[in-house]
Amino acid sequence: MLKWWIPLAVAGSVVGTAAPEPAQVGLIRINGAIGPATANYVARAIDAAAEQHDQCLIIELDTPGGLLESTKDIVQTFYASKVPVVVYVSPSGASAGSAGVFITLAADIAAMAPNTVIGAAHPVAFGLGGGADSSNDVMRKKMENYTSSFIESIADKRHRNVEWAKSAVLQSVATTAQKALKANVIDLIAEDVPNLLKQLDGRTAGGRTLQTANAKIVDIPMSPGERVFQLIWRPEVMFLLLLIAMYGIIGELSSPGAILPGVVGAIAVILLLFMSATLPVNVAGLALIGLAIALFVIDVFTPTHGVLTAGGVVSFFLGALMLFNRAAPGFALSLAWIIPATVITATFFIFVVGKGIRAQFTPVRAGTETMIGKRVIALSLTDSRGGQVFFEGERWNAVSKTPIEPGQSGEVTGRNGLTLNVKPTT
Repeated sequence: MLKWWIPLAVAGSVVGTAAPEPAQVGLIRINGAIGPATANYVARAIDAAAEQHDQCLIIELDTPGGLLESTKDIVQTFYASKVPVVVYVSPSGASAGSAGVFITLAADIAAMAPNTVIGAAHPVAFGLGGGADSSNDVMRKKMENYTSSFIESIADKRHRNVEWAKSAVLQSVATTAQKALKANVIDLIAEDVPNLLKQLDGRTAGGRTLQTANAKIVDIPMSPGERVFQLIWRPEVMFLLLLIAMYGIIGELSSPGAILPGVVGAIAVILLLFMSATLPVNVAGLALIGLAIALFVIDVFTPTHGVLTAGGVVSFFLGALMLFNRAAPGFALSLAWIIPATVITATFFIFVVGKGIRAQFTPVRAGTETMIGKRVIALSLTDSRGGQVFFEGERWNAVSKTPIEPGQSGEVTGRNGLTLNVKPTT
């Protein structure tokens, strides 16, 4: 009888055993310039994928480039990752330019969709920061040597084509997905993410064998804070903050006591200082904008028939044009922002600030100040004990240290309530 129970017990144990959870992979999408917000997003996504025990993290990438410091942060995050990282240049028509080359080569597995491009990582395209001029031969050579060594170390670590990687930096070489695969720049070409998962299945990456054939895809979206910072870390936003700071502070100086313009301007200045630590700003551009402000203000005090204002307009335009001229692709300031800002700024200084400053120097047109120096006629003997004078069609009580005979003229020197202080006309 016991023999009948053995198969039943085995069957019961099989039925009672829970089916293993299906494998899953994390997925994030980066579309646009690489900046600090992108680096934070990638780091958080890698941590999330590790906590979820994902087979790997797939990064769909389409970027024209970005900031060098942010690129370095992402590469270092890849190296320290506990989960394999797959960079997938996608969709068709996408590119991994400049910073995207470093990021793609640094991944555990590099993949591209058909009809995509990778390359052109010359350091001139990077935002170098710190006020260095990319046209300077010495600085350019230093950056070329540094970025060439950087990408060489990445390619060597990931066993990719080192010579091609160096040529992408030194000669701005770019190539298609098919040629990149043949040149050992990438590991595979996939039509889409499902096809990518099939090709990843069974591959070894990050010290593990991937099981992705039927893996569940879990999107890891940007957090609200990361989205906000992604929007803020733009040259357009920094340029707007510069204008707000300028308008606010100058507006407060031209109209003391308004308070709000000064507060808004001060906040904008603090945000500008915070952003300038990461976004590359040309000092010469800032100097030209400062010169433009000075010319606008001077023209208010010493009218030159528009000569200084015209110079200020030209200076502001050139300064705005140069402000981010060394920035990475995707971080340049377009004429669509510069031209309207120049017109608005010139208008602001000519009309708003000009009227505010002139108002401070306009003579008072009401009160005692308007009476001083005006002529009076004595109607009676007017001395220190008092008297009466005729002033602008009215009788006024008046006192004078020097007596004024009736019919004599005098002038107002002050007023005390309803009594005028007068003196004889000399």
